[in-house]
Amino acid sequence: MSSPVSYLDPAQLQRDLGMRDLSEPAEGPHAIQILIGQAVEGLSRAWDCEVRWCRGPRIVPVADNYDWLGYPAEAITRDARYTRYLDAGHMLRSHSSAMIPPALRQLARQPSDDVLLVCPGIVYRRDAIDWQHTGTPHQLDLWRITRRAMRGTDMEQMIAALLGALARHLPHRQQPRTHPYTLHGRQVDVYQDGRWVEVWECGLAHPRVLAAAGLHGGSGLALGMGLDRLLMLVKRIPDIRLLRSGDPRITRQMLGLGQYQPVSSMPPITRDLSVAVPEDDDEETLGDRVRDALGADTSCVEEVRVLSAAAYRQLPASAIGRLGANPGQKNLLVRVVLRDLEKTLTNETANALRDRIYRALHQGTEYQWAG
Repeated sequence: MSSPVSYLDPAQLQRDLGMRDLSEPAEGPHAIQILIGQAVEGLSRAWDCEVRWCRGPRIVPVADNYDWLGYPAEAITRDARYTRYLDAGHMLRSHSSAMIPPALRQLARQPSDDVLLVCPGIVYRRDAIDWQHTGTPHQLDLWRITRRAMRGTDMEQMIAALLGALARHLPHRQQPRTHPYTLHGRQVDVYQDGRWVEVWECGLAHPRVLAAAGLHGGSGLALGMGLDRLLMLVKRIPDIRLLRSGDPRITRQMLGLGQYQPVSSMPPITRDLSVAVPEDDDEETLGDRVRDALGADTSCVEEVRVLSAAAYRQLPASAIGRLGANPGQKNLLVRVVLRDLEKTLTNETANALRDRIYRALHQGTEYQWAG
């Protein structure tokens, strides 16, 4: 972790653990659960194998989230800017793959000749704020572990079965990707509305990961998918915030896979902020800072986007004075788009949100709006 470690305080942890897991039937029905069921049914039908559901806790050992999956100590994803650490040894899981090492260890204790491990759940990311990103997405890991040697043709069968179950009518493509826990990794994208959208990544399960869990002599396939984005594709949902909307007209539509029908079109309100921030800040860390500052009001923020950036040494003296910028900082012009999904925001409310966002982002000593 190259950035100074910042542990979650009790209020942040309580807020994060209080988020509903849309993939968990015990927390109420949601269309995401239907997608999971279709994926599992498609694979188990194609393979005629045992299915084991392996739901795990949201708080996981750092070792399960990173070490046992083969992430090197210097991996950028371990940085405290992108990971929600509770202490030196524990964190909120950043991907559903964190459930795989304990599932593999359990499999070593209770062997099976051919099994599909199913690991769905909410995960915690420090992510940008826009129509397709959230700090609490849902993911699904599907690992087939078998005693026979898995090959590229088996991966092709897995991809074909899932495309048939989840995205039958959409064109698709594959691209090579590298993961610490797979060999011959791939990314699968589907095409909709003029753009390619990533839906999952996969590969042959790395023998080192299997051996570390006590599984020797077998092999496997490993796949992880983003459930929120896939559901948005299937239902043609234009904004990820709709998946958690409290509006009954919207929540009723989140119980099935029928095409989403817009219930209203609220006007957006745009505010541009000029802020001084640390040199290593990016849209992911800015998004996370906004979420921490606004809490439940984050649902009013449609997008936080960096329009331009200038290093401290590039700034004229007038800008340095206006911002109260310091060496080691940079100046960002940030566009904030505000749009409530259920009601029109007044200018007064929008300006209050703008000022809270400004206070959360700006690290200079002079302030333009926040009072």
